[in-house]
Amino acid sequence: MKNGATLQAWIPLVGLTCAAFIFNTSEFVPIGLLSDIAADFGVTEARVGMIVSVYAWVVMLLSLPLMLLVSKMEMRKLLLWTVFLFVVFQFLSSFSTGYVMLLASRIGVACTHAVFWSIVSPVAVRIADEKHRALALSMIVTGTSVAMILGLPLGRVIGLHIGWRSAFFCVGLFALSILCYLWFVLPLVPSRGKVGIHQLPRLFRIPMLMKIYVLALLVPTAYYTGYSYIEPFLKQVAGMADGWITAMLMLFGAAGIAGSFSFSRYYDKSPVRFLTVTLFTLMMCLFLMLPASAFAVAVVVLCLAWGIAVTAFNVAMQSEIIRYAPASAVAVSMAVFSGIFNLGIGMGTSVGGFVCTRYSMAYVGLAGGVIALLAFVYWRLRVVRWMHG
Repeated sequence: MKNGATLQAWIPLVGLTCAAFIFNTSEFVPIGLLSDIAADFGVTEARVGMIVSVYAWVVMLLSLPLMLLVSKMEMRKLLLWTVFLFVVFQFLSSFSTGYVMLLASRIGVACTHAVFWSIVSPVAVRIADEKHRALALSMIVTGTSVAMILGLPLGRVIGLHIGWRSAFFCVGLFALSILCYLWFVLPLVPSRGKVGIHQLPRLFRIPMLMKIYVLALLVPTAYYTGYSYIEPFLKQVAGMADGWITAMLMLFGAAGIAGSFSFSRYYDKSPVRFLTVTLFTLMMCLFLMLPASAFAVAVVVLCLAWGIAVTAFNVAMQSEIIRYAPASAVAVSMAVFSGIFNLGIGMGTSVGGFVCTRYSMAYVGLAGGVIALLAFVYWRLRVVRWMHG
């Protein structure tokens, strides 16, 4: 690819990375503000945590139907409309006067999320040349990591100082600026044709896709059992001050960039070893949440390892879907992945809320670790032999 063509591809990729950043910032912001929203509405942290669960359930239920509905639409137009509606619902969240209104606006955001994450990775890969597709994909996931580094902690800082509603308002403003940028730089990306529901059985007959989808359920369920409640966990169990909690969340996200980099550098050389180390690390981080909470240095190390593992897993699974899915059904395959992934998020948040309510906040890591152990066993016994075989 010549330099001019390279620049023409990377300019819109930067915009897509920023869009990934703001979409995931929006998803993560309530996690960093659980305590403040709960206090404002006079409800428990577990009930506010249900907003995260409902968000995930909506994405899970609507990712596939929405993509089947719009799969024939030119992808630039679809992406721009998706970001526009995202902006509208973010502003509605910032004007929420009660729990129900906030929940309704978050459901609207979840609908845009369902479409965005079904198309952004395929669009990024199609914009880039074949040599740089892994890097383009890792850029999109890096946007997620930067959301953890800057988006979630910055939203938390804004929420703590001028109110949690301002955090949602700032997300909307930033998304509006990204929309304007993409309007000018994003090229046309023709649809590869409408995918009908009658074609779905073809996807479900691809063994590796099915195994990816099982992992896409188990791993997020394990991860979000602990992570959805990391802010109150660090405050109530680890006894950390607000400033330290913000720093830990930033550290978690910074580690995600390392996870994205490690994928682009090492994954293609040994995918089985890469994912084995990733899943084992994630499992151990969950099991060690409670023991590590007694030592500040241990919390730092845990956040680093956890952030690397989660991001590495996410981008690796997207890469495998693009590898195994039929070219005409990549976006729909990603929609199925996104739906199942968010089912896992919702299940994890619900499991964590159950543990918090019925037992103790201290045990969310242990509960998540047990689920992660099941995922690791499934990976070793059922998936490894299918990898690129």
